[in-house]
Amino acid sequence: MLKLLKNMKGYGKECVLGPLFKLFEALIELLIPYVVLNMINNGIEKADTSYIVISALILVGMGLIGLAFSLTAQYYSAKAAVGFTARVREKLFAHIQGLSYSDIDKIGKSTLINRLTSDMNQVQTGVNLALRLFLRSPFIVFGAAIMAFTVSPEASTVFLYAIPVLALVVFSLILVTIPLYKRVQMRLDTVTAKTRENLNGARMLRALTKENDEISSFNSKNDELNRAQKFVGKISSLMNPMTFVIINIAIALLIYKGGLSVEVGLLSQAAVVALYNYMSQILVELIKLANLIITITKSVACGKRVQAVLDIEPSIVQVAAEAESREFIEFRNVSFRYSKGGDYALDKINLTVNKGETVGIIGGTGSGKSTLINLLCRFYDTSKGNVFLKGKDVKGMSQSDVLSLIGIVPQKSELFAGTIRSNMLFGNEAASDEELAEALDCAVASEFVNKLDKGIDSPVEQYGRNLSGGQKQRLTLARALVKRPEILILDDSSSALDYLTDLKLRRNIASLDYDPTVLIVSQRFSSIKDADKIIVLDEGRVVGIGKHDELYENNYLYREICVSQTKNA
Repeated sequence: MLKLLKNMKGYGKECVLGPLFKLFEALIELLIPYVVLNMINNGIEKADTSYIVISALILVGMGLIGLAFSLTAQYYSAKAAVGFTARVREKLFAHIQGLSYSDIDKIGKSTLINRLTSDMNQVQTGVNLALRLFLRSPFIVFGAAIMAFTVSPEASTVFLYAIPVLALVVFSLILVTIPLYKRVQMRLDTVTAKTRENLNGARMLRALTKENDEISSFNSKNDELNRAQKFVGKISSLMNPMTFVIINIAIALLIYKGGLSVEVGLLSQAAVVALYNYMSQILVELIKLANLIITITKSVACGKRVQAVLDIEPSIVQVAAEAESREFIEFRNVSFRYSKGGDYALDKINLTVNKGETVGIIGGTGSGKSTLINLLCRFYDTSKGNVFLKGKDVKGMSQSDVLSLIGIVPQKSELFAGTIRSNMLFGNEAASDEELAEALDCAVASEFVNKLDKGIDSPVEQYGRNLSGGQKQRLTLARALVKRPEILILDDSSSALDYLTDLKLRRNIASLDYDPTVLIVSQRFSSIKDADKIIVLDEGRVVGIGKHDELYENNYLYREICVSQTKNA
């Protein structure tokens, strides 16, 4: 949490003025019982109406000044808390963007969403309340005790016993609840992950009629969260009644001692009223402090979780690469597995691609086609071997440098809320209308875009929910083409297209004037049969490289794929 608070830099003025004005308000609050004491002694007992009126006006004035101080403190505290949280959230989001696919896989997407949302909100609340109340409550507690001693040292000895007991109760409960709140947040991550999984797979769950099973599974995890929250809530809830009991016992003793002193003439009734007011102030502030500490405890737990993500070093970093290659693209003895104990998804891959070539990559499900592309884009680093791009080892290049050469159309079409234009400009922010139109034509997307009421400025809902699968795939391809990349990767990006549209698409790509190197990943042989080179993968190994006719004659697996698809056509 201390590391996180370094981001408070630049809000020093707010961090000073917020608590300072709150202390000014607290000082006025401490003076109010003293004014009431004098009003009773000098006004009410002597029936001096003018003194009572003046004292009442003084109390109203002090109330208004206290309100002004309170609002000022609130303003500065909120400004510091919101600014600090915004800065940390931006830093966290930027850090997440720099993490590799494998880093995100380990942490979990739901966990990252929680860190950016609920955890950051809790941190903001904690910082805001800490700036406003963390100094104010102790100041009033000890200030009220000191003021009570100025009224009557003898009767105020009750304060000396009550305050240490209260402090012991409060801090004991804090030490118990801190680890419990951490467990609650961990269970919240689990519930969030389950919710996200179900929302993403809602259609499939209904198709498989698994709703009841998933409801039961969710309820089980939700019950665990509920039990954890109730348990820590029960412990936290002990704080208010315990402090009430201690303070009320202290008040009873105070009134008893004060009453005896009044009887023998050692203490005035006004002094007893003042002492009671100071004890009540202590009660109120300790309740505030108890609730504040619970909130801060939650905030500290959430802050540590946020800092834990910020402390993760990206596993993909630019390193000095010694090896080089003369090939445009080369995979040299490449092996890769997603986890240390898992099987290799790719094993001893050796292949080259020349500049301007169109290369098809085919194989069964799980053969490693998309993994091969992920290594070229450096979404993951190889476990063994080297991947070369334009003669350089990609490990010696930054990920941004690698991706500046590549336009990728992923297996799952990802569109963002906005318009068709805003989505295409992700590929090239400086693209003109003519360039956007050319990309749409090449992607065989202009035929449906032009029919829309607003054309290229038509809205796109989140994830492209208002578009069909084929429309999304064509727009995703158009976005990649706007970039005019040296390497165009089509990762099974025509699966939702009919054969005629797929054929038009391939012809348009083949006629591009800047002659990119094209890598087509597909499970349909018709999409790659005209490629300059076809790579056949099976269980993470290259089992054939050549042209369509050559592989059809000599490669059993490729021929089997072609025959099965021809029969099913």
